[in-house]
Amino acid sequence: MHPERPDWERIRRAALAIRRGEVIAIPTDTVYGLAADPFQIKAVEKIFRMKRRPESKPVLLLIASLASLRELAANIPAAFGAIAKAFWPGRLTVILPAGKRVPRVVTGGTGTVAVRLPASPVVRALVRASGRPLTGTSANISGRPAARTAAEVADQLGNSVYYIVDSGRARLARPSTIVDLSGRPRIVRAGAISEAELAKYLR
Repeated sequence: MHPERPDWERIRRAALAIRRGEVIAIPTDTVYGLAADPFQIKAVEKIFRMKRRPESKPVLLLIASLASLRELAANIPAAFGAIAKAFWPGRLTVILPAGKRVPRVVTGGTGTVAVRLPASPVVRALVRASGRPLTGTSANISGRPAARTAAEVADQLGNSVYYIVDSGRARLARPSTIVDLSGRPRIVRAGAISEAELAKYLR
């Protein structure tokens, strides 16, 4: 699938699979990720099994618009507005206080939710077609390198993914930068956006 001009029929088929509770691999604006419906507990649990990942770890969510935050986050801090305006859509994941509807399997019992509004047209089209936010954790076995191509996804995860949406090689080898705004602002994981770029927003 072309990374800038997603094919609607293929997007529709992928969205239908997600709504049935399947897990698919998708190209994001960083590395390849695993997309599922975060409100279907069995689908999220399937991701943990595929990645061999402890269920105590939270799962980040991908959205297509800021309006989606209404069902995901509560008590959004004042610092969020400036950061979202500067870096969204883009390669920044933001941790916020979780709303009541977000399943515990997604938050890992932390009471927070990690959210990203990606720049990828493929991801945003898929989120809209699915009618809900999607999981976006990296498409790899925990502890192994993040997948940058569809072939690397297949090599690590094999037939455990229902579909792999192939948009060629990921443009960046680095995952998104993660900033925690649920308390005192801090960078949790360095990534595609540098600490220097974020510094003035975290003071």
